[in-house]
Amino acid sequence: MNTPESLRQVVGASGSTFVVHWFRRDLRLEDNASLYHALGSGHMVLCVFLYDPNILGRLEDRDDARVDFIHRQTTRLQSELRVLNSALWAYHADPVAFFQALSELPGFQGVYANRDYEPQARERDRKVYDVLVDKGFFFKAFKDQVLFEKSEVVKADETPYTVFTPYMKRWKQKRAEGDIPYFDVPSRAGALFSEGMGHLPSLESMGFVPSPLEFPPSDLDLNVVRGYAQYRDLPSLRGTTRLSVHLRFGTVSLRQLVRSAEIHSENWLNELIWREFYMMILYHYPYSVERSFKPAYDAIQWETNEAHFEAWCSGKTGYPLVDAGMRELNATGFMHNRVRMVVASFLTKHLLIDWRWGERYFARKLLDFELSSNVGGWQWAASSGCDAAPYFRVFNPELQQQRFDPQWEYIRRWVPEWNTPYYPKPIVDHRFARERVLARFKQALDSIPNPQP
Repeated sequence: MNTPESLRQVVGASGSTFVVHWFRRDLRLEDNASLYHALGSGHMVLCVFLYDPNILGRLEDRDDARVDFIHRQTTRLQSELRVLNSALWAYHADPVAFFQALSELPGFQGVYANRDYEPQARERDRKVYDVLVDKGFFFKAFKDQVLFEKSEVVKADETPYTVFTPYMKRWKQKRAEGDIPYFDVPSRAGALFSEGMGHLPSLESMGFVPSPLEFPPSDLDLNVVRGYAQYRDLPSLRGTTRLSVHLRFGTVSLRQLVRSAEIHSENWLNELIWREFYMMILYHYPYSVERSFKPAYDAIQWETNEAHFEAWCSGKTGYPLVDAGMRELNATGFMHNRVRMVVASFLTKHLLIDWRWGERYFARKLLDFELSSNVGGWQWAASSGCDAAPYFRVFNPELQQQRFDPQWEYIRRWVPEWNTPYYPKPIVDHRFARERVLARFKQALDSIPNPQP
């Protein structure tokens, strides 16, 4: 592609050497590692965001809430940068082609960005790196969306942990060995590129429209954090922070959340560590996106009942807690974490439908979709992942409801026809489903030498 003319004119007129801070999953100015280092590079800093057509082109819905969310955040970034006498230059462009063209401008030195650990993102970054380095420029990447990355938390033999509890203990031990850094971006704001008004494409120009969904605020409610251990499993209450979408897109600083968790809630801190655990599992074992972490589980003969899958997707299984969860997801882009485990177990164990079907549906619908956590959670429910529930653990949806929604508050909110003639009968009997899945899993595992249960 050609460099946009407005950007070419602005850069050319400045006569300055410059570097790019490439916003990706770090849509904030505060405590941003890459942006901080770019501002200390000795060059002017041009702030760029790219709506990648390679990603957007795979989305099925024109009103995809995540695209709308990102667009709102880049609009906010534009306003915040203008207060600092700078601007955001956002384009709908292939990253490799964009940076290849940008590198031809006078004064260009290289790119700063925060690391992404997903397989496709790593492949994209490798291509951009190769293009820049081949032309004599640099691509510097930094740790920002996790506290510990890659092989910073590993076993004594330098291999990755695949069980959460020892990973968590080592994570906390390592955390105690040093302070959490804070990257004071405003102190270096004078290095921001001040020429030009920036650029931001409209949703419509990229083929999207605004989403009807509401987005949770980015403020951390400390009352929720303090009560997290007591209320986190009750879907009828506001017992969780609802910050997952902000963590996903980096509109909040993970480092600041860890500091708060250490003060107010060990249980919530453990959830933040689970997120890093799954992210590092995906980093070290990228095959787990498409295949079972435990290879033996790829021998399972799944059912392919489209009618059952559609009933699950639409919240019409005849199991009220499952249906409430799916309807909440479809209506809001959110599902309570306890209910996520129940609906995932129901699809894989009661309906015996491949976990990948459910993972892809969640990937389409969840506002806070994060590949590592989504794959990790689904494989946990299907018993095929690292440190997963054993295959003979089959959630009973009725017992789960009695324990976590005993007054039927959550169910009445999302399944108003429950307990009326209009509510469907269960599409599968619990006892039959449990016996079937145990036999099917046992048959598959017995066919594999030395399988992991």
